[in-house]
Amino acid sequence: MASALRVVPATPESLAPLPSWFPTPEALAQWGGSGLSFPLDARQIEAMLAETRTVPPLRLAFVGLVEGETAAHAQVVLDWTDGIARLARFAVAPTYRGQGLARPFLADVFARLDAVGDFPRLELNVYTFNTSAIALYESLGFVREGVRRSSVKVGSARWDAAIYAIIRER
Repeated sequence: MASALRVVPATPESLAPLPSWFPTPEALAQWGGSGLSFPLDARQIEAMLAETRTVPPLRLAFVGLVEGETAAHAQVVLDWTDGIARLARFAVAPTYRGQGLARPFLADVFARLDAVGDFPRLELNVYTFNTSAIALYESLGFVREGVRRSSVKVGSARWDAAIYAIIRER
């Protein structure tokens, strides 16, 4: 399946399926943090994409297409001053999970990051209960640097977020 993957910049059309990937407030918060409101809608998607059109861009947004269908999505938030890129809002479509798309998709996203600028630090936040994502990130070389305890409130629950990073030699 991974060989059929094509990574392209995100558009409103390619992100149209995203709301169906997050059927509950908890699922949306796990993907997008507490800054989004449920249900995800076109207005929120457009606000994310607007940050890709600034000069320089505040964020990059990509989709992975399989036979024209959006199968994966990721954003990278860019800190131009300190040379830090933060992987954010990464997900594989429910119908494509477990098919080996995550690794090649993220590898392509990271390669595209290199074409944009010098970002020796690549980091991400992941909720500590998301063990499958943590296993993926660790297998890609991310190192756990700490935990931000009780970092987000979702409903009546408080979630801890682990901080992971890779320092990339240039």
